This record gives sequence, structure tokens and C-alpha cells, in this order.
Amino acid sequence: MKKIMSVLLAVIIFLDVVALGVIFLVPNNSRPDVDVNADIGGEVTETQPAEPFTRVSFAAVGDNLIHDTVYEQAAARSSGGYDFTDAYDRIAHKIAQPDVAILNQETIISTEHNVSSYPMFNSPVEVGEEMLEIGFDVFNIATNHSLDCGEKGLISAINFWKSKNAVTCGAYLNSDDMSTVPMNEVNGVKIAYLGFTDSTNGLSLPEDSEVILVRAKDESLLQQRIVEAKKQADAVIVSAHWGNEYTHEPTDYQRELAQKLASWGADVIIGTHPHVIQPVEYITNSDGRKTLVAYSLGNFISAQNRGPRMLGGMLNFEIVKNNTTGAIALENVKFSGVVTHYGYGCSNIRVYPLEDYTEELASKHGVKSKTPSFSLQYLHDILNDVIDKQFL
Repeated sequence: MKKIMSVLLAVIIFLDVVALGVIFLVPNNSRPDVDVNADIGGEVTETQPAEPFTRVSFAAVGDNLIHDTVYEQAAARSSGGYDFTDAYDRIAHKIAQPDVAILNQETIISTEHNVSSYPMFNSPVEVGEEMLEIGFDVFNIATNHSLDCGEKGLISAINFWKSKNAVTCGAYLNSDDMSTVPMNEVNGVKIAYLGFTDSTNGLSLPEDSEVILVRAKDESLLQQRIVEAKKQADAVIVSAHWGNEYTHEPTDYQRELAQKLASWGADVIIGTHPHVIQPVEYITNSDGRKTLVAYSLGNFISAQNRGPRMLGGMLNFEIVKNNTTGAIALENVKFSGVVTHYGYGCSNIRVYPLEDYTEELASKHGVKSKTPSFSLQYLHDILNDVIDKQFL
């Protein structure tokens, strides 16, 4: 009997040991902070929390104003066609750095017309291709020169950019084309782009034209488009071709319209047309939202012949989205100088960041024939006089 009891006791102890082994050796897959799906290497990975903020970086520059001197030099550098590389390669790295780069394409690019210069511009397709090559993503094509080649020229220009899958704003083939808000999505943030021009140099589309060139005077259309864009996008950027040429001071009309654009929902307003730089400021809206306004970024490139027109601007900023609330903020706003340089007789036109420009280059600038005081200090003086130091 004792022997039987001993055997039973041994069996019970053995079963207890097996049970304890099952409890401690079977893996626990119920941990909430572990991804139970092993990766290709068989490793278990921790679940990562979502990022609280998303950032998108931007750079915007002014008028890409292609005079005959600019494209003739590009033609001389090519065995057939136009090579604009040398004109832009010193600034190209600044365009490539941000997530999104925005350009005001001052002169149209029509494949249906001969290349031409002031006062009725039409630029080679190669300049558009070069802008895409160096990193521009968004193009305002509503300027006072949009109708230089008439309705047909503007249609051709719109179709040129469409063929390159570029984002454009300000001019549309018809109402159906305009009904799609120009937009891109970067890092999960949706940004809408709208553009308009105040002037068309007295030119107009035919009365029966389906083509739409957005004008500053069409305030109801501007409001409608900004409100609609705000519904679809996280942020709205407006390109405003406005103001008086060759003056550093915004007009009352610019300031009044900027207030309206901001109140309708614009987050950033990028001004062009005066060919010289104008101030940067914030507009505080009634709901506490801030709108960034650069009244004019001056020229990106040109063959103009006065000192102030050699200094353009690059506006860098970040749009920051709060991924919990969806709120948008503007951060790291900086305005820096862009210099159009050329030698005697407008030879070798090229663009430099002001930070890379030298006194030696300034001393040889061809503009000194019209502006003898032109120098590196001259450029910095304009920059510091016009732009508030908080943005420099």
C-alpha cells in the first residue's frame, strides 16, 4: 500500500512540474506595447507613437524676368537651343533644400510663339525646364505679362506647365480647370496655392474666351477660392502680383487687400511685381490666426539696369501642423537676399545668394554705370532698411 501511495505521489509531483513549465515557458502575446507581428528578421518591434507635429519647409523667390540678354546668353552656351545652367547654378542649392520651392514666372512660356523680350515677352521652354531641374515645385503664372502673346499664348503656357506636371496658380484653361484647387501634399500636409495679378498692361482676353486669368479686382472670386481651398487643405498660400514698380513701400491697396486675403483664410501671401523688395510682416486676424505677408520679393533674375533692382529676396519658412488638433503654425521665417550679377554690358548674367556675394564681384558689376554707389554694403543697407530685423 505504501508503495502504491508513493507511486501516486510521484505522478502528482510530475504533473505539477509539467504544468508549471507550461505556464512559464509559453510566451505571452498580450503585451499592449509590443507588435506581435515579427518583421522579416523575426524580431518583435515596439509600436511607435505618432509624431505630434509635422513640418514642411518652403522657399519663395520673386520675378523670373527673362529679358533677351538672359536668353541670348543661354543660346550662346548651347549648340542648339538654350542652356540656362550657368545663370542659376550658384543659387540652385538654395532652391533644392526645402520641401517646396515657389517661383513667380514673370514671363510666359508659349510653344506657339517666337521667343521675345520687352515689352511683349515670351520665354524659351528651356527656362521652364531649368526651373524644374533646380527644384521649383510651384509657379505663379498670373502676371502683368500673362497676355503678352494673347489668349493663344496663355493657353500654350498653361499647357506647357501641365505637360511637366507642375503645380501652377493664377491662370486656367476654363472653369472646370479652375474648379480643381492647385495643391500638393508634403509629409502628409496639404497645401493649396492661389494666384492673381493686379494688372495685365491694358491687355484683355476675348469676351467669349473660356480662359480665366484671376485678377485682383475680382475680390468675390478670390474670397470664394480661398474659402474653398481652406476646406480642402491644411494651409493656403496666395501669390499676389501687385503694387507699384520700383518702390520699396507697399501701397495702401496692397495692405488693404492683404488684410482681406488674410481674413478669408490665407496663411501666407507672397508678393511680386515691384521688381524691388518690400517689407515682411504678420497680420493678426480676428480669430487670433497669424498670416505672413511678404509684399514684394523683387527680382529673381533680370537684365534691368538700376542698383535696387539687383537685390531680390528669398523667403524661407516652415508650416507646422499639430497632428492632434490639426492647427497650423508658421515657424523659422527668414528673409535673405538674392543678387542678380552681371558684368559690363550685361554680360554673364547670373544669380547669387547675398551671403555668397563678394565685394570683388560688386566692384565689377555692370550696374555701376547707372548706380555708381553699388557695392556689397549698398545691398546690405537696402536689405536692413526694408526688412524688419526679426526676419533677417
